[in-house]
Amino acid sequence: MKLEFAPINIPLARRLQTAAVFQWVFSFLLLAQCCVGLFLLLVLCRFWLLTSVYVLWLYLDWETPQAGGRRCEWVRNWTVWRFFKDYFPIRLVKTTDLDPQQNYIMGFHPHGVLVAGAFGNFCTNYTGFKELFPGLTPYLHILPFWFRCPFFREYAMSVGLVSASKSSVTHVLSNERGGNAAIIVIGGAEEALDAHPGNLTLNILKRKGFVKVALKRGAHLVPIFSFGENELFEQVSNPKGSLLRRVQDKLQKLMGVAMPLFHARGIFQYSFGVVPYRMPIHTVVGRPISVVQTSNPTQEEIELLHQKYLNALQDLFEEHKGKYGIPEHKTLIFT
Repeated sequence: MKLEFAPINIPLARRLQTAAVFQWVFSFLLLAQCCVGLFLLLVLCRFWLLTSVYVLWLYLDWETPQAGGRRCEWVRNWTVWRFFKDYFPIRLVKTTDLDPQQNYIMGFHPHGVLVAGAFGNFCTNYTGFKELFPGLTPYLHILPFWFRCPFFREYAMSVGLVSASKSSVTHVLSNERGGNAAIIVIGGAEEALDAHPGNLTLNILKRKGFVKVALKRGAHLVPIFSFGENELFEQVSNPKGSLLRRVQDKLQKLMGVAMPLFHARGIFQYSFGVVPYRMPIHTVVGRPISVVQTSNPTQEEIELLHQKYLNALQDLFEEHKGKYGIPEHKTLIFT
């Protein structure tokens, strides 16, 4: 394979954007493992006081990721996130006002390989969420597994990440004054395995837990579609039923995280690497679906609201797909 190297005279701003995205990819893929390694190194080097204090802190703070986390506006305002946002670029698109006296479950679609749009819009302050939706605080829910990693958990919470456990979502939606938005990537890690350019397959037909929680808490539902999310990486062909896909599915069920084999570009060349392509991401926030609180929703009520959500998501996609380069004949595929 012939390497296509980046020109030497690329503007500094673009180089800084690439560096910002590379550190984000590193954080997503390897930072947790490095943090665990650092902790073990401290133990092996017999830094007993430091490790003992931190273990005590973990014990006392263990439930924080399920109780709203501990965001730090200073971290969310780091300049590196502005360069991260400008690399693609990422844009947050508002279709209607959201009442800050209500709580919301916002369903994010699609997962993509590394959910760049969800991170850029809801874990940094550079795409205008606070200005577009004043009075709302976004909480992006991720797998609880990540909050078991020492040191990494503190970093994850600082940008507004919280656990995706049922108790965590319930806690976010329990604010009686409203103003909280639980951002859930509905398709989960499994959907990452379908994140091929041009693919519009969403893993959602069996995902109804978020609907049940919405009914129990009286939280309104808001569909979100992030155009361009699946265009950031190439992925090794893994059609359902293939040997690779069967192995990936087993690993996903065993570990709880997906293992897509992906690639894109490098730092100094455009031919191969794990830095995503410079493709625009337009994250469109749809209209809210009103939900009446029901302490014990029936299966029929859950199914009805789930179908209403599917229809709203489909309508949102169809209304906006032409603006973002999706051919007229293409539509969402629900599995």
